[in-house]
Amino acid sequence: MLYNAYELQKSMLAGASAMANFGAGMLSNPANPFAYFGGGSIVSSALEVFAHAAAPRGKPAFGLDHVMVDGDDIGVTEEIVLRKPFGQLKHFVRDGVTTGPKLLIVAPMSGHYATLLRGTVERMLPVADVYITDWRDAKLVPLSDGSFDLDDYIDYLIEFMEHIGPGAHMLAVCQPSVPCYAAAALMSADKNPCRPKTLTMMGGPIDTREAPTAVNTLATERPHSWFVNNVIATIPATYPGAGRKVYPGFLQLSGFMTMNLGNHMQSHYEMFKHLVQGDDDSANATKDFYEEYRSVCDMTAEFYLQTIDVVFQAHALPMGTMTHRGRLVDPAAITDIGILAIEGQRDDISGLGQTKAALTLATKLPEAKKKYLVADAGHYGIFNGSKWRNQIAPVLEQWMAANA
Repeated sequence: MLYNAYELQKSMLAGASAMANFGAGMLSNPANPFAYFGGGSIVSSALEVFAHAAAPRGKPAFGLDHVMVDGDDIGVTEEIVLRKPFGQLKHFVRDGVTTGPKLLIVAPMSGHYATLLRGTVERMLPVADVYITDWRDAKLVPLSDGSFDLDDYIDYLIEFMEHIGPGAHMLAVCQPSVPCYAAAALMSADKNPCRPKTLTMMGGPIDTREAPTAVNTLATERPHSWFVNNVIATIPATYPGAGRKVYPGFLQLSGFMTMNLGNHMQSHYEMFKHLVQGDDDSANATKDFYEEYRSVCDMTAEFYLQTIDVVFQAHALPMGTMTHRGRLVDPAAITDIGILAIEGQRDDISGLGQTKAALTLATKLPEAKKKYLVADAGHYGIFNGSKWRNQIAPVLEQWMAANA
């Protein structure tokens, strides 16, 4: 019922969005005399804001077709180098450029597409040979392709690293910090030659007992059964993944929007004012952000529920009880991987100290192989925007070079 109700609402809003967009275009058309009377620009701007907010969205494109490398404009081509049922390994190939460290950027599987990290990829392309985990929307994966849980996620990471080959670095943004850390520990214990040279974790929930946020509180104050009964839905017959149990992306988005509802409302009001004033550049910047932010995808129920249990309720990794297919994940096995923990001073998703805990858990890793950085940024600002480009990324570059 939950998913069907959402689909009905989405269809109704799509029609309303189209009508509003048509009305905005009519009222802003210079050939329309009524556009110059009775507050036409105000009504047009209001309709445009509504049309943008209500429009349906699919998977965005990265759109990174060129990059400046050493002053030269270099073409960039996206290649899928490894396909799996629930995700693929994407490689950004720079035409004629093979220099720079190999870097696997692990995108979060938390309701958004990997394109949420477009700014992360764009900043690293001039200096690194970039790969990214391009996770699939669970509603598009047929039941015949099986299940996907946290153990499978770790398996995928190990397989991706092995496909890239020895000498690569790994960057985990938020949610994947725990499975990336587990993969690094398992590969270290196995002396896997493809284990990462460095593991950088940004705003990750390694130990959510440190400075718990509203997200952490929600995950701990309710029993596991509450999540099973209240936030898991079944994909309707209109999708390839019909019958699959999922945690819908639209629920995750509504939760994030509600956390900062005042800020989101203010952003849309500012967009409206920019449109009225004719400041299209400022209005488009807000539109671009929400175009990405509102593009959501579903997670498999087994992955979501296992993550809630292992990461947020049992605190299995910092408690030393996390297992992967029955095998203990031992952070002490990490002895030669350079670990960089990055946190945001104003992060309202992963509080200060949650990512830093990764350094403490690696008890046999030399101190010279550990680094901690606190940036004056919120959660999103750690991996996107000017703080990321100018303050955080240079530290990451230096860390990869120092541990090459």
